[in-house]
Amino acid sequence: MALGLVSLLTDVSSEMIYPLLPLFLTTVLGAGQTFVGLVEGIAESAASLTKLFSGWLSDRLGRRKGLVVVGYTLSTLARPLVAFALAPWHVLVIRFTDRLGKGFRTPPRDALIAGSTDLAIRGRAYGFHRSMDHLGAVGGPALAYLLLLLLGGGQLRTLFLLAAIPGIFSVLILVLKVREIQIDSTAAPKAMPGAGRLDAQLTRFLLVMTLFTLGNSSDAFLLLRAQEVGVAVAHLPLLWMYFHVVKAATGMPGGILSDLKGRRGAIIAGWLVYALAYLGFGAASEPWHIWVLIGFYGLYFGLTEGGERALIADLVPSDRQASAFGLFHFCIGIAALPSSLLMGYLYQSFGAGPAFTVGAALAGLSAFLLLILLRPRSPQA
Repeated sequence: MALGLVSLLTDVSSEMIYPLLPLFLTTVLGAGQTFVGLVEGIAESAASLTKLFSGWLSDRLGRRKGLVVVGYTLSTLARPLVAFALAPWHVLVIRFTDRLGKGFRTPPRDALIAGSTDLAIRGRAYGFHRSMDHLGAVGGPALAYLLLLLLGGGQLRTLFLLAAIPGIFSVLILVLKVREIQIDSTAAPKAMPGAGRLDAQLTRFLLVMTLFTLGNSSDAFLLLRAQEVGVAVAHLPLLWMYFHVVKAATGMPGGILSDLKGRRGAIIAGWLVYALAYLGFGAASEPWHIWVLIGFYGLYFGLTEGGERALIADLVPSDRQASAFGLFHFCIGIAALPSSLLMGYLYQSFGAGPAFTVGAALAGLSAFLLLILLRPRSPQA
């Protein structure tokens, strides 16, 4: 519960700033669109590499909470400094530091959830945590919208400073309410994790997950598609909030489903939902199509996010869980950039239909491979 509240408040803080960051970079600091892409590319790459290291370090130290506190604190201190940025490169450094904090905290936090939860309700726990995270992604933009109405649209820097408040509360809750979980670090890997030292089931899952991610491009393309089909620009924030509401509402039920019916089945169902949604986005021709599809697409997150994390925890012993989570997030991170580049190339060269169809095909292929390659060895898997 406490970690869920920490994630909710952190996402409120982050999402008060993030949707406005491209506007701030381009209109206030004079950066180009290429620089905006550079900022996000470098930031996400840094987070991916850091997750690999922090997971291994957490297992080696036999501790979780300390690294989680460091990660959340680093992001909380860095994020509002955007208010003082005078040049585009200042934002690059701040965003890099913010995502560095995310990289430090994510694997040990996921392992901390596993260590604090019974196996029978592990999917529910991860689903609840993801739902709280998505609720923060709803509350952040809504709060930013209200504050800009009160402060005026030209007060972006003031808004960025105010975003520090929920971040500070999140760190306080983490320090005061979250308990450390002691683990035996003597059997933890001394070297950084590699596929050759992993359980075969985990290796196969990570390979299939990476293939799926190659077809899982940035959701920014969904907003682009929405504009093309005719969704008014003024309605895009509402569309985005609705999307996160669906993700928040389905996260915990999806996690419970993975507890009751198995991780593999829930993940495959989610990937098939993704494939159907992408086919729909490619064929959409009316604004209402987008509203229906974005809700259906949100169901994919509910079915998979809790189950994927619970499956990672199921497949490795407790003293290696943080390393496994680090590698899981790293695989997603390294595939995310080429997936968006592929989507962008196909979209620009051949149009939305073929581009979204390729993403759907990769999701369908991944679901099939997971079905035949991952053999459940427990009711949860």
